[in-house]
Amino acid sequence: MVLGIAIVGLGMASKPHVAALSQLENDGVIKVHGVFVRSPEKIAVTLAEQNWRYLESIDEIIKNRNIDAVIVLTPPNARQKYVQSFAKAGKHLLIEKPIERTLSVAVSMVKYCENSNVFLGVVFQHRYRDGSKKLRDLVDQNSLGTLQLVNARIPWWRDQSYYDGPGRGTFERDGGGVLISQAIHTLDLMLVFTGQVEEVQALTATSDAHSMEAEDFASAGLKFSCGAVGSVMATTSLYPGGQESLEFVFSKGTATLTGGALSIKWRDGQIDDYKEESETGGGADPMAFPSDWHRLLISDFVAAVSSGIEPEVTGKEALKVHRLIDGIVRSANEGRRIYLDSNCQI
Repeated sequence: MVLGIAIVGLGMASKPHVAALSQLENDGVIKVHGVFVRSPEKIAVTLAEQNWRYLESIDEIIKNRNIDAVIVLTPPNARQKYVQSFAKAGKHLLIEKPIERTLSVAVSMVKYCENSNVFLGVVFQHRYRDGSKKLRDLVDQNSLGTLQLVNARIPWWRDQSYYDGPGRGTFERDGGGVLISQAIHTLDLMLVFTGQVEEVQALTATSDAHSMEAEDFASAGLKFSCGAVGSVMATTSLYPGGQESLEFVFSKGTATLTGGALSIKWRDGQIDDYKEESETGGGADPMAFPSDWHRLLISDFVAAVSSGIEPEVTGKEALKVHRLIDGIVRSANEGRRIYLDSNCQI
């Protein structure tokens, strides 16, 4: 089955999507039926290079029976109406992170798609990196033992020109700053290995490095349902920027993901390294990374729609990291420890 796809929005995050979709189309896995954006002149080159049609309205997508799924790449504040319109029409959806700007609206969108019997996939491509997959295999096999401590560090850099873009780093368009726009990928990946967070105590701030509405720095102490404890530090103010890292201290050794590279220091003295040679967008160029991980994620979504089996990263799965970010922000704003619902019910 060749899956029919339409694309809505082609902003900054679209570069790896375009590359991944082009390859999948060349492989005969999908057919891109067109692209809808509010400013078609901005994507004229992309349309010409890929030989994709410009769609005049979302009604073209809704009425086209050959379109099975829609990839929505708009800013967070322009997403809800599209998701509801396409879900109502029976189109499956793959959307960029975050689901929406606030947890409550994100929950309502997940519910809407479930009630409409369509899949809602969310783009958390870091799950598909080589190191992430290798660590997941080891954890699933219980090779590392019991998780004891976690340390998440996102030492990124964004120049002020990044936040000078319309609406960027605002609550109205993005829903926040470094947590929901950048750190969300690392936090999602962290939760894959830790399970849910039960308690959060946090501090957020806007440093002197930027003039922006939302936070460019966040730090939090965490307690996980599994009994482990941990910490998070995320910023876009650490010039010149570096790779994000996740340290997991297990009873049999410590596993560290730095970007996509995995290093394991076993308690018996053995060291295993699994390298990945790629950037992650932690420096001045936020799109300095390959399209491989997007291709794998989109392939998983295509297979899900074709088979009727849910994709790996569903909307319900993505709500876990939304709940954590909401807890960090509330803890910082209210100056107290926040207790999270470990069941993560919709």
